[in-house]
Amino acid sequence: MKLLTLNTHSWLEEQPYDKLDTLVETILTNQFDVIAFQEVNQSIAESVIDVSDQFAYQAADPTIQIKRNNFAFLVQQKLEQAGLRYAWTWLPAHIGYDIYDEGLAFLSLHPIQEIKTFYASKSKAYENYKTRPVLGVQIEDSWYFNLHLGWWTDKDDSFKEQWAVCTAVFQTLSGPIYLMGDFNNPAQATNEGYELVTKEWFDTFHLAMKRDKGHTVEKNIDGWAENNDKLRIDFIFTNHPIGVDTSKVFFDGKNNPVISDHYGVSIQLTAAIEQTIV
Repeated sequence: MKLLTLNTHSWLEEQPYDKLDTLVETILTNQFDVIAFQEVNQSIAESVIDVSDQFAYQAADPTIQIKRNNFAFLVQQKLEQAGLRYAWTWLPAHIGYDIYDEGLAFLSLHPIQEIKTFYASKSKAYENYKTRPVLGVQIEDSWYFNLHLGWWTDKDDSFKEQWAVCTAVFQTLSGPIYLMGDFNNPAQATNEGYELVTKEWFDTFHLAMKRDKGHTVEKNIDGWAENNDKLRIDFIFTNHPIGVDTSKVFFDGKNNPVISDHYGVSIQLTAAIEQTIV
């Protein structure tokens, strides 16, 4: 079982279609079982497409409109044209940069059995960029949640408050749970979000028998305008101490070209774990 999480920063990069192709080629090569994307954009002004005949698409909400340049849709379509079918879903979160519907997406090589959504943030206003919904999918016997949460120091809608909401939801579920995404809380920060999460959750980076440095941000980016450090803010957490063969950073310029202002993180579960899931 192989997982990937990536904040795509879609349509905000230079040469975005070349980077989309790089992403597709990497997925084709690695065939990740479950993929969580954040900052998955579509143009508000773009035309709506009919997904009623798209067998692979599963709506998180029947009112959601998929636009022609929805980034996850284009990735899924290119993969299917290459012979690799992913089931997928997308949840809009808020307006991004005044012109995009920005949201969360899952792609899965395995059937999506159930979809769960909730708001982690106090704000539910679509016009507020601090609005933070969470997208979950049940695959086999496990739940996977896609999170793009707020900052520890945010006075309006802090990570600590959002994490309390998330925890209340996760405690209602049984079985293995994987949390994938951009947590906006660096692993090296003391007495902040990372330490709060890892009081009860396992960081798969540390469970891995083989791992790299794990840094997913190496410069100042949106939301981290004053950053000059190498940060590990994109994670895959789990609620049980599973066996992890490898934890590897993707799209960092060393392991595949850079395609976003974040790098991606992938883990490979051990064979024993895969046998229990398949």
